[in-house]
Amino acid sequence: MIGITSRRSLLGVGAATAAGLALATTGSPAQASARPKPLPKAKQVELPEGKEWIGRKSANGWDIPAEATKYQVQGASKLTVSLAAGPAATVLLYVVRRYAYEIDMLRPEELTGHTTDRTVGAAFESNYLSGTAVAIQSALYPLGGTAVNGMSELAVTVVEDILADVGEVVAWGGELDPLKQSHFHIATPPGDRRLEALADRIGEWNTRPGKGAGCIDAFTHSRISRSRAAKNAR
Repeated sequence: MIGITSRRSLLGVGAATAAGLALATTGSPAQASARPKPLPKAKQVELPEGKEWIGRKSANGWDIPAEATKYQVQGASKLTVSLAAGPAATVLLYVVRRYAYEIDMLRPEELTGHTTDRTVGAAFESNYLSGTAVAIQSALYPLGGTAVNGMSELAVTVVEDILADVGEVVAWGGELDPLKQSHFHIATPPGDRRLEALADRIGEWNTRPGKGAGCIDAFTHSRISRSRAAKNAR
């Protein structure tokens, strides 16, 4: 119920602010408005050529295990993702939950975490190998895509609000080069106190009514101002 309320809230705010955003407003509300139409095949970007990642650690300094822990995404019964256990999983699951609740309820094939495929198109994609990164709807927002044809302004507003929550602990592919708006990874090394402190805060939000994923309206003036300040500080 909480997630539904949040998505309805997004739609309401979007309707009030989106005169210039050309949003769809029928069908499944926020999901329809946030999901961009894929470009025709002929106009899709050409993906960078993949290379094999040969290191024992991923680009963010985490060890690469043979396997990772499988987690179910709370509030999405069919959605699971494999991640490095501990604070990294707590933080990335928070990102996934907010994305699913506020932008688009994901299908299982739209979420990827740990992988053993060492082929990467950019160094930051090696972070999937350590289970410290997720790709959300990578078919819609591929590596090397463009922001112009990527996420809607509403979706970016929610993502920037999420980034304001997770501070310097999580990096977003929408702010990396090459661009990959579907990508989020842990930007701190293992044992970093900032990561552990954030995981503790998220744990507290999860146990307090009215806090955390499912209870947030990213479009309030105070949160938008906060997101802009955080973006300017990055």
